Amino acid sequence: MVKGPQVKEIPGPKAREIIEKHHKYMATTTNDPNEYFLVIERTEGNYWIDVDGNRVLDFSSGIGVLNAGLRNPRVVEALKEQLDKLIHGAGTDYYNPYQVALAEKLDSIAPGDFEKKTFLSNSGTEANEAALKIAKWSTQRKLFIAFIGAFHGRTHGTMSLTASKPVHRSRMFPTMPGVEHVPYPNPYRNPWHIDGYEEPDELVNRVIEYIEDYLFDHYVPPEEVAAFVAEPIQGEGGYVVPPKNFFKELKKVADKHGILIIDDEVQMGMGRTGKMFAIEHFGIAPDIISLAKALGGGVPIGATIFRKDLDFGIPGVHSNTYGGNALACVAALTVIEELEKGLIENAKKLEPLFKERLQEMYDKYEIIGDVRGLGLAWAIEFVKDRKTKEYASKERNQVVVEALKRGLATLGCGKSALRLIPPLTIDEEEAKIGLDILEDAIKAVVG
Repeated sequence: MVKGPQVKEIPGPKAREIIEKHHKYMATTTNDPNEYFLVIERTEGNYWIDVDGNRVLDFSSGIGVLNAGLRNPRVVEALKEQLDKLIHGAGTDYYNPYQVALAEKLDSIAPGDFEKKTFLSNSGTEANEAALKIAKWSTQRKLFIAFIGAFHGRTHGTMSLTASKPVHRSRMFPTMPGVEHVPYPNPYRNPWHIDGYEEPDELVNRVIEYIEDYLFDHYVPPEEVAAFVAEPIQGEGGYVVPPKNFFKELKKVADKHGILIIDDEVQMGMGRTGKMFAIEHFGIAPDIISLAKALGGGVPIGATIFRKDLDFGIPGVHSNTYGGNALACVAALTVIEELEKGLIENAKKLEPLFKERLQEMYDKYEIIGDVRGLGLAWAIEFVKDRKTKEYASKERNQVVVEALKRGLATLGCGKSALRLIPPLTIDEEEAKIGLDILEDAIKAVVG
């Protein structure tokens, strides 16, 4: 197979017709025909093939879902075999071996030298909802602390934790009470205007001080806080990588007050950062971990992994119907095998290439204010001025469009960042092709 995109016209005539029908018949979600006008029909390796036959290199992984590949052959084969055995078996009423096998595997790979249990669901939002209920039930506390810039879902419980864009809460009041938000230690943008790359310890100290001296000393009783809820690297908030010691310092506060740590790995887990779980870069073992997206290789599944002693222990407190569907469990087990067989190593191997090329772009183009990332999770933040850091949202959107027209699929995040998250199956040649296209798109925008 010849590598590289093949583009005639995006969107082509068939795509335009489908986009028009989509907006006639489908509910409004996040689709924007002015930016993301790709109508995907099938896949070929690390490429999307659209309805007009355009071949587009993917740097989006279906928003972090397809880490093991856009159509991993082993996952496909496992699903075909499973179709002849069992599709669904009501695993929260009856029992099946596929759920047990997956839970046992998750216990063995999740960080933490303690026994764990798993609740299986259908999505990241559901995994986080389960995490909230486990924390409330086990601690008998009702308050939570989340972080500004976070995204944890759009149901009423998880929406209460989310703090990345006001639109997520628009006309949705009241949300779940009892959630407080504090600044995330964003090295590039934070309320104290600290350069967190030059002074990481100072930035972390300010965040911890805010929690201890302002929340706990003034109006939030720490003995009533069930959990801190955090992404190890903020996803929707802009692919923000915190200082290395942040989570160790946060855990000291948590342990001091008997507060749990919920680690939302929905977007950053499953090998994306060069480790199975992103939190492994930061040296702590969370009490609860939520997974989804890449876990199923494209089959919907969520998982909430937690310390065994936090379990409900009483039937009926929490359950669902489709969670741990037999097909999804088999897919997840196969995805984990594929990640362990070399895909995580590939993410680690390609990290220096992305770091070097993006730094080169930073040095060339004043419109780039920051580049950051780990493994194959990278972001470029566009600004109108490097001193003021004024967001260049319009220009970011233009880069997305120009890249897609040239055959590279990317997605924005935060207010003016562009995320680069190719499937972990990508090789060095394809990575270079994608990065070249990205630079061409930036050139087209800045002139």
